[in-house]
Amino acid sequence: MRLIVAQIFCLLMLIIPNLSHGQTAPVVVELFSSQGCSSCPPADQYLVELAQQRNIIALGWHVDYWDYIGWEDIFAHPAFTERQKAYARVMNERMIYTPQFIVNGAESSGSGHRAEVAALIQKYAQRAPGADLFIRRMGASYDITLQNAYYSGPYDVHLVSVTPVETVEIYSGENAGRRLDYANIVTEWHSLGRWDGLQPARFETGALGPGRYAVLVQYQDNGEIVVADWVN
Repeated sequence: MRLIVAQIFCLLMLIIPNLSHGQTAPVVVELFSSQGCSSCPPADQYLVELAQQRNIIALGWHVDYWDYIGWEDIFAHPAFTERQKAYARVMNERMIYTPQFIVNGAESSGSGHRAEVAALIQKYAQRAPGADLFIRRMGASYDITLQNAYYSGPYDVHLVSVTPVETVEIYSGENAGRRLDYANIVTEWHSLGRWDGLQPARFETGALGPGRYAVLVQYQDNGEIVVADWVN
């Protein structure tokens, strides 16, 4: 009998029901930045600090459109630039720029001022998640279960991989001679699929490589992120 109870307890511990209605959910703070941007280091440093907070999923997306001015960002990827462009279309912004903070996929802070970003974080931290998210480890993979959406979808289910910490020496360009710290640098971004929000749905991550991973459930085409959490 004790063995059965222990097995049931271990199974329950594998399930991480962090996010259900009535509870607070981590706030997703995305920073679009570039190592070739002289205005970005203060924002990058702020993201380093935000990444240390347990109630925040801080993501550093490095874009490639400043690479031509003398330093190629070693973390940049064209897909990350496209994500920023998609946000610009949704938010009716006429141009993209760095640094740019976007909170929960819903509101943008182009100034990068800490007080403005902090106010947005506080605003969304007070909201209940828009769906229930359950994460269960299955060997080298993870099982993602979604249910009880407040509103019907469709929702895009994203899996984002990050490198927690990196320090980079910049030898040319606008930040030449500087040694800069970065946190939660996005390295990979995959779609796990789309959820209609009407029926419970399951997704599998597949075997994960090194680094840390987060799952984002976002209204289709770069809408609001309704629920998110760290996978590992």
